[in-house]
Amino acid sequence: MSFLVFCAVLTAALLHASWNAMVKGAHDKQLNMIAVVLGHVPLAVITISIFPAPAPASLPYIAAGMTLHFGYQIFLIRAYNAGDLTQVYPLARGSAPMIVAAVSVAFLGVTLAPMEITAVATIGLGILSMALVRKQNGQRNPQAAKLALITGCFIAAYSLVDGTGARIAGSPIAFYGWLAMGNAVLMALFVAATAPHQFRALATRGKRVFLIGGAASYAAYGLVIWAFTQSPIALVTALRETSIIFALLIGVVFLKEKLDAAKIASTAITLIGVALLRLAK
Repeated sequence: MSFLVFCAVLTAALLHASWNAMVKGAHDKQLNMIAVVLGHVPLAVITISIFPAPAPASLPYIAAGMTLHFGYQIFLIRAYNAGDLTQVYPLARGSAPMIVAAVSVAFLGVTLAPMEITAVATIGLGILSMALVRKQNGQRNPQAAKLALITGCFIAAYSLVDGTGARIAGSPIAFYGWLAMGNAVLMALFVAATAPHQFRALATRGKRVFLIGGAASYAAYGLVIWAFTQSPIALVTALRETSIIFALLIGVVFLKEKLDAAKIASTAITLIGVALLRLAK
């Protein structure tokens, strides 16, 4: 992985953790998730207007990707309603890189160097160890853990689909523009069918997240889509999930969530994995 790709994915990780914190930190988490997804539309329109349409062969991947992203968003809302950011986010994001790496090596013919495999496993284990933390009242939260793991499966699936589709599309930027627009359409249809009053709330309570969270989310995954075309999907996915470190800091500093020795140890393990990934050739 080149230094440019490495820095781009770390930037995406920071942006990703930021918009997740905006969703989790709100009283109405569903409204904020809707605002983030629909906030992709302005940038997606610009992208579609500027760049040529992706290759026809990539259209099935766009359709599959937008569906998987929608499933991820719905389950992420449910997980955040059930648990803390510093529990849900690590478990959802930590399970994904190991699933992606296993599928890539076992079924897609991807070859990873021993150091790269060690780095992916270390990052994944470091993040997953966050699942051992308890709620502030001392009780474990199996419902949040279950929803977070389901969310992680969606993350792994859309990462593999998007990474493959972006390479076939010819232009990763155009691919993501069409994907983001399709995902926004699915979300709009979902809102119209289940909570049409949220459209009115977007213009007031959801405006800030629409503008800031939507832009941060779009830029974050746009960088990741590009990185998928430059390096193995498994390595990009693992590095992106170091957003847990940023999420931990945001959760503790801004959301006043509890910091303990277990979270610090998990962060240290994750950072070791990041170092190994950077050193891998």
